[in-house]
Amino acid sequence: METQIVDIPFRLMDGSEATLAAYAGKVVLVVNVASQCGLTPQYEGLERMFAARRGDGLVVLGFPANDFGGQEPGNNESIAQFCETTFGVDFPLGQKIAVTGPARHPLYGALTRLQPQAIDPADGAMRARLAGYGYQQAAPSDVLWNFEKFLIGRDGRVVARFSPDLAPDHPVLVEAVERELGKLA
Repeated sequence: METQIVDIPFRLMDGSEATLAAYAGKVVLVVNVASQCGLTPQYEGLERMFAARRGDGLVVLGFPANDFGGQEPGNNESIAQFCETTFGVDFPLGQKIAVTGPARHPLYGALTRLQPQAIDPADGAMRARLAGYGYQQAAPSDVLWNFEKFLIGRDGRVVARFSPDLAPDHPVLVEAVERELGKLA
């Protein structure tokens, strides 16, 4: 029997082992993050969204990754400190993982398999910009860049995926989160 996405283990910043099952009945926004990326200011919007909606059942879960341009070179301790002191991040952070390639964490293998295409209101603008720098995804379903977002509903199913350049306050993302929060557990 195939492992369910909610049962795939990962480690939180404090070293404890966790799974998405710990967030059963909640809406979870999983984001691969990096501290030296042009999109790093999204931490602020993610924290704002988490603070505003956590009482309604929203969890933002960040996973630092150094897969794109070496933009997350730090260790877990320095990453956690940066997130807290620079952006006041209070949402849970997983330990640093790989989200692409042969070392890709099983959670990201499942996320990309279950939701192979991102919603991209900018019609591929970021993909084109990255191609201009010579970057191409290995496979179309691979995570494109830092700050790609996966939305998991209260029932534990992956319901949407959003391009990295789609900010946390973009109406398309906000509407999807609101829709999932409105569903009963």
